[in-house]
Amino acid sequence: MVLRLLFVLLIALNIAVGAWLLLGQDDAHGRSIADPGVPVLHLLSEQPVPPAAVASAPPPPASAPAATHAEALQARCLAIGPFATPQDLRNARAALTSPGTRMRSRQEHTTETRGWWVYLPAPGNRAQALALARRLDTAHVGDYFVMSSGDQSNAISLGLFKDPANARKRRDEVTTAGFAAQIQERTELVPEYWLDLVVADGANFDWRGRVRGVGVSSHSATCF
Repeated sequence: MVLRLLFVLLIALNIAVGAWLLLGQDDAHGRSIADPGVPVLHLLSEQPVPPAAVASAPPPPASAPAATHAEALQARCLAIGPFATPQDLRNARAALTSPGTRMRSRQEHTTETRGWWVYLPAPGNRAQALALARRLDTAHVGDYFVMSSGDQSNAISLGLFKDPANARKRRDEVTTAGFAAQIQERTELVPEYWLDLVVADGANFDWRGRVRGVGVSSHSATCF
């Protein structure tokens, strides 16, 4: 009788354990632990990334160039001058100073005509030069000077003229009197002053409205 009772209890216990294993573990059978109709929460790290979002992500912006092509076309480089004196150059620089403009000053030298010299070449030595001068007096050719120094020593100067026509007239008079007068252009190196500019807004730059000077002009120059 006792053995039969123990056997029945064991069977009942097995049935209870089996029922618990079958009905008590919801997640093992795919059933949700939340109430019906309530969405399940997920962590952001658990969210899947759509392939389209990855493909459409814009590339990082490239660094902008220092100057666009249009801006480069607007730049203008020119030289203004020549100015007669350093003060004229400084005045022009002050008048043209503005944002977006780079400037530099420079000095150059140019050959300038100082006049036309009419003369008789040196005959050889001082005694011969003085004898030639006496002949000029005899022929009534005045206004002469016997050079005593320099690279034209003993030559006889007949005048220095700014107008070449006057120089030719004097030469012809002396030649008619029987002397082989000549004309020589006299030149010397003189300084001239220039202002170089690089202007960012070259299309709207008008230097003439701000700079005054006789003979001052402009031309394109190499940028610096």
